[in-house]
Amino acid sequence: MKYPNEGFDPKNIEALKKEIKASGKMFKIVPSEENSDEFVNFYFIGMYEGKEVIYDAALYTLRLHHSSEVYELAEHEAAKKFPNFKGINYQEDENGNLKPLSSEEEEIGWFITEIIMDIEEEETVKVQEFVDIDTNHDYGIGLDAALHVEYIDDKVISKFIKDYNEDTLVLDETLYSFQSEEEEEDV
Repeated sequence: MKYPNEGFDPKNIEALKKEIKASGKMFKIVPSEENSDEFVNFYFIGMYEGKEVIYDAALYTLRLHHSSEVYELAEHEAAKKFPNFKGINYQEDENGNLKPLSSEEEEIGWFITEIIMDIEEEETVKVQEFVDIDTNHDYGIGLDAALHVEYIDDKVISKFIKDYNEDTLVLDETLYSFQSEEEEEDV
């Protein structure tokens, strides 16, 4: 039988079920350097159109989602002001130390920092909890979600999966804006 991708294949679903059961959790963390206390990529089993499927989930804090949106907006503003802007690329020397940025990259960096501070101060960007589903994902079904929690841990992930699978997940529709951590310490 042909499946949309490997995450729909019952053999893979059963293998993941066994792995999850052996771990005593409801999910399997996808090993990644990007995983942190504010972002976790994991697999879990759920239903889609009446069939079991593997969900490839990315769960992050609302604060991280806000920071990403703010940075993206600041980069957009930098691209308008600096026509040659393609992103700032940090490079390491042979000792693993960061090489100095060019004067233009440094100027762009300061510009982005100022824009970020303005956006945060004016609370231009507001975010709310969400769940996005990607049915054209390369493995199973992609799921991106942001929750208004301080950090992502096993307890948060398990509650999310339980609520999602039982269709009892209630998202907070409040719009939030955040300040950078460093600024909060100065206040």
